[in-house]
Amino acid sequence: MPYVKIEVTREGVTREQKQTLISGITRLITEVLDKDPKLTHVVIQEIELDDWGYAGEQVSVLREKGITANNK
Repeated sequence: MPYVKIEVTREGVTREQKQTLISGITRLITEVLDKDPKLTHVVIQEIELDDWGYAGEQVSVLREKGITANNK
């Protein structure tokens, strides 16, 4: 029974994007590992920006400084 956990910051990931991740990962696990998609579990956990750190700072503080994944 494959179990995949995705952790992302809580920054507006849409329901549609989550569905795309779930279906895409399930398809990949099925293709690569030959696992039954009905037995594959995908969990998406959203983390508050205050609870995620990068380079020694909270992501909420980095965002306040204008620093994003695309703008370091």
